[in-house]
Amino acid sequence: MAVYVEDISAANMTISTGEREFFVALGERMASMRKARNLTQVQFAEALGVSQQTVQAYEVGRRRIPVSALPIVARLFDVSLEELFGEGNRSRGKRGPTSRLEQQMEAISQLPKTQQRFVTQMLDTVLTQAKQ
Repeated sequence: MAVYVEDISAANMTISTGEREFFVALGERMASMRKARNLTQVQFAEALGVSQQTVQAYEVGRRRIPVSALPIVARLFDVSLEELFGEGNRSRGKRGPTSRLEQQMEAISQLPKTQQRFVTQMLDTVLTQAKQ
């Protein structure tokens, strides 16, 4: 039995500027979440069952991540799909601006790992002293 696979040309696969911007932003969020959890691209790729190069392409928006992989990504990062899509504040039902602590946590997650470790050590020291 022969299986017919339709030839999909590049013209049929083009995406709009808005869609491209969405996938670039999604990739940036995934990279940020991955780094905040101290996961490598290789570990992320293993969880998705793809190569490290594919994960790198997702993170820079060069490739579109399959819709079927999004729930896996959300579970891996322990976030809702809304948060993964950058709509986390709306899903919580919280109104008003982001709290200062949330803004600081986001800023810390963007720091290099060495600086994140330094901030974590400082927080651990302060919290330990506060318990005494």
